[in-house]
Amino acid sequence: MATFQTAPDVPTILTSQLHEARARTDAIFRLLPPNSFYERPVPERHRLIFYLGHVEAFDWNLLSGPLDLKSDEPEFDKLFAFGIDPVGGGLPTDVPADWPEITAVERYGCRIREKLDQKLGDPRWFRSKDAAMAESVLLHVAVEHRLMHSETLAYLLHNLPLEKVVSPVANAATSHFAHPPHAIPRRALIPAGVATLGKPRDAVQSFGWDNEFDEQHVFVPGFSMDAFPVTNGEYLKFIQAGGYLNANYWKPEDWEWRRDTKLEHPRFWRARSSTPSTDPDTDWRYRAMFTEIPLPHDWPVYVSHAEASAYSKWVGRKLPTEAQWHRAAYGTPEGKERKYPWGDQEPAAARGNFHHRLWDATPVNAHPAGASAFDVFDLLGNGWEWTSSAFAGLPGFKPFSFYPGYSANFFDGKHFVMKGGSPRTDACMLRRSFRNWFQPHYPYVYATFRCVED
Repeated sequence: MATFQTAPDVPTILTSQLHEARARTDAIFRLLPPNSFYERPVPERHRLIFYLGHVEAFDWNLLSGPLDLKSDEPEFDKLFAFGIDPVGGGLPTDVPADWPEITAVERYGCRIREKLDQKLGDPRWFRSKDAAMAESVLLHVAVEHRLMHSETLAYLLHNLPLEKVVSPVANAATSHFAHPPHAIPRRALIPAGVATLGKPRDAVQSFGWDNEFDEQHVFVPGFSMDAFPVTNGEYLKFIQAGGYLNANYWKPEDWEWRRDTKLEHPRFWRARSSTPSTDPDTDWRYRAMFTEIPLPHDWPVYVSHAEASAYSKWVGRKLPTEAQWHRAAYGTPEGKERKYPWGDQEPAAARGNFHHRLWDATPVNAHPAGASAFDVFDLLGNGWEWTSSAFAGLPGFKPFSFYPGYSANFFDGKHFVMKGGSPRTDACMLRRSFRNWFQPHYPYVYATFRCVED
């Protein structure tokens, strides 16, 4: 674990951030009518009622020991402790009646917050013998874990029927739904250079999850990359060319999954009719978060790794490695690397579609101020980007002592690194070293891609 030096005001700042993160998840749960809490919008995940308890139980299980707190409800602490990974084991078989009532779960969460806040209000606890507590690592973990689940909850709700979600008053069909379709053909040439993955394990260091350490320098030969993520309009051509019907474009295990699930198009697309019209562009609609709209051709397409890989083979290219993505995003012609694609300035609305501002994507060319030094656009926000790199520890990897399985449980060659961020990704997780990951047969998340050629 990296060591940190905590300034006197850091615990206060992090406690405030924890309250802000709670407000994020509270706002998501307010979008659910009571009967929706017992829905399972994604078969491989728990019912939504689990997450109402999980975000609180996680904080309790993480912090109660160092804060010397005793549990009053150990059965709930255990029930809501762990989620489900789609890889391994069968699908859950529980029924709604197996879960507690909403009011009981809400009371559980309120009691946890009251106990934790009382302790966190006393600065003496940040001089704990527990190093992770004294260095504020645990509070960072609590904040970012909850913000990750705010994003998870967004895509879970997005997979519910429209009538099962309450649309916020402020979320009208805004103008970003109405951009006309257009081609996004540009490609960028990325010269050979060094990409820096991860971050150093210094004595004074900003927070990072265990998979972000240590720093690794990778030489990347020159290559070309799509300047923009693949759009719905571009992906439509793959479908029209029979891409979902031709096994030659798919890895054998991906084709078997596509066939078994009867997958015929991206998760959020809706076919208007089983009979193609004379204008194929009108055959599809798009399920946005709170409404259904004409297919937005210039939004990034959200697909699984399997679908992204098949499209890449269809166009004769491939997905970038994690190092290639870093080189295109953070490298410069002079050899220096940037903190963010656009430079060292902190994230702002003009740079990309992130930090909970919108519920849906925007056109991939909507944020020119977010471009990298090599004129690669839309790198942070608007959709996580698949890479071809299997998720694994960087050289020198050490698991968190208090959460040893957070990353290591997924070093199985069955999960792939994702970079960038989505519209629902908090700005704190836009740091260069942050790594997300998912298994390849999971089409529910806000994940897009772009292609490269050596």
